[in-house]
Amino acid sequence: MEHYGLLALVPPLLAIILAIVTKDVIVSLFVGILSGTLIVAGGNPFGALTALSDLIADTLADGWNIRIMLFTILLGLIVGMLAKTGAAYSLGDWASKKIKTKTGALLFTWIFGILIFFDDYFNSLTIGTCMRPLCDAKKISRAKLAYILDSTAAPVAIMAPVSTWVVYVIGTYQALPEFQALGVSELSFFVRSIPFNLYAIFAVVMVGFITFTHKDFGLMARSEARADKGLGLWDEKRYGAVVSQVESRSDNSDAKPFDFIIPIIALISIALFFFPMTSWLLMIGTSEGQVANLGQAMSAMSLGEAFNNTDSSMALMYAAIFANVFTYIYFIARRLLNLKNAGEALLDGFKAMTPAVMILTLAWGLGTIIKSSPEDGGVGLANFISEVVVNGNFPLWLVPFIVYLFSCIISFSSGTSWGTMGIMIPIAVPVVITLAKSRGLPMDATINAAALTVGTVMGGAVFGDHCSPISDTTVLSSTGAAVPHLEHVATQVPYACFVASCVLIGTIAASITWNALVGLLVTAVLFITGIFLLSKFLSTDHYKLED
Repeated sequence: MEHYGLLALVPPLLAIILAIVTKDVIVSLFVGILSGTLIVAGGNPFGALTALSDLIADTLADGWNIRIMLFTILLGLIVGMLAKTGAAYSLGDWASKKIKTKTGALLFTWIFGILIFFDDYFNSLTIGTCMRPLCDAKKISRAKLAYILDSTAAPVAIMAPVSTWVVYVIGTYQALPEFQALGVSELSFFVRSIPFNLYAIFAVVMVGFITFTHKDFGLMARSEARADKGLGLWDEKRYGAVVSQVESRSDNSDAKPFDFIIPIIALISIALFFFPMTSWLLMIGTSEGQVANLGQAMSAMSLGEAFNNTDSSMALMYAAIFANVFTYIYFIARRLLNLKNAGEALLDGFKAMTPAVMILTLAWGLGTIIKSSPEDGGVGLANFISEVVVNGNFPLWLVPFIVYLFSCIISFSSGTSWGTMGIMIPIAVPVVITLAKSRGLPMDATINAAALTVGTVMGGAVFGDHCSPISDTTVLSSTGAAVPHLEHVATQVPYACFVASCVLIGTIAASITWNALVGLLVTAVLFITGIFLLSKFLSTDHYKLED
C-alpha cells in the first residue's frame, strides 16, 4: 500500500483548521502529527502516542535536522549579544544625526531593515526602537514605519543567504525522494527558487519604490497626510490605543555603529568561507576515492563545485559557532560585555529561539507523516495526490498557481508562515516533480518547475506573515513602531494585497514558460502600472483627515 487514500488528507487539514481556529501553531502541528499516527496505528491511541514519540526522537536524531536546530539556536545567541550591547541601536542613533530629509529617513530605515536579514523578530523590534525618533522628527507616520519594519522582516529573511528561514525551508524538501532525484544540492536549489519568490521580492521593492516616488495610496496616504500636516503621527481616535512598545535597548552608550556592522560582516564572511570548505573537508579521508589532505581536495574539486555541492547544514552550523566565538571575543575586547552580562545575553538569545525550535521540530514531524509511505510509518499523502493529479491529466502550469493561492489563504488565516511551508512544501514538491516527469519535461525545466513551486509556497507563506492581523511579526512591527495595531493592519493590507495580486499573474506567466525572468517582468509591469493608477485614484484627497 502506497497511501491511505482520502484519510491521508486528515493530518494537514486538521493542522490547518486548528491553526486558523486556535491561532496556536504549536498545538495545531502536534495534533496534526497525532492524527497521522492514529491513522497508521489503526486508531490505537497507545500505539499512536508511542509512534509519535519515536517520530519526534527520530526527527531530532537526524544529523541534518539537529545541525539546523543548533544553527537556529546559535544565531539567537548572536542576536542576544547584539541586543545586550546596544550595537544595533547605535546605528540608528548615528543615522538620526546625519539624515536631514524625510526621503533619507525612509531610505535609511529600508536599508537598515535589509541589513538585519537574519531574524525577523529582531528586525521589527530593533529597527522600530532605533528609527522611531528619527521618523517622528521627519513627520513620518508610525503606520509607515510599521509597514517598513514588516516589509523588511519576513520578506527579507526568506531570501537571505544566512537566516533561520532559509535553513528551515531547505529542511522541508531536502529529504524528499523526488527532490533527491533531481541531482541538485539543497542550497543551489534554494538559490534557484529565489527569483520565483515573487511576493517577497516585490514586497521589499515596493518599500523602496514608494520611498523614492512617495506614491502612497489608500489609508496609508491618509496616515501620511495627517502626520505631514501635524495632525498626529498615529490616529488613536480611529484605530485605538498604541500597542505597548518594547523599549529593549541597552543602556550601554559606548557602542558604535561599526559594533553592529563588524559581527554581521563576520557572520556572512565565515558562512561564505565554510560553504566550499565543508565540501573539501568531507573529501579528506583514507577510504577509496577520497583524498589525503585539504590541498588535494581543493585540486580535485573546483570552488564552484565545492560551493554547489556543500552540506549546507554543516556549513551553517560551523559558521554560526565560529561567528559566535568571534562576536563574544569582540564584544568582550570592546568592553561592551563582561562575563556576567555576556552570559545573560546568550541566555536571552537562546530563549528567543525556543518557539522557533519547537515549530521547526513539529513541522518536520508533520512533514515526515505526510511524505512517508505506510510501510515507513506515514500516510503517503504525497503519493496519493501525485496519483490523483497525474492520472487526472491535471495541467502542470496550474499547480504553482493553486499552490500559491492555498499558501496565501492558509498563512493569512492562521498567521503562520513556517507552519504553512511545513505543510505545503512536502505535498506540493513531489506532485509537481512527478507531474513534470510524466509530461516529459527536460530535467532543467523540471528543476525550474520544482523551484517555482517552492518559490510560490514561500511567497504565499510570507504574505500571511507579512500582513495577517494575528501574525507575530505584524504584532511586533506595531509594537516596534508604537502604532495602534489596527492602524498598521489597515494601512498595510492594501499594499500587501496589491503586491500579492500582481504576483498571482506573474506566477501564471512563470508557470507557462518555466522562466523566472518572464515572471519577474510581468509582475514588474503590473506593479509599476498599478502603483501609479492607485496613487492617482486613491490619493489623500479621497480621505477625510479629521473625523
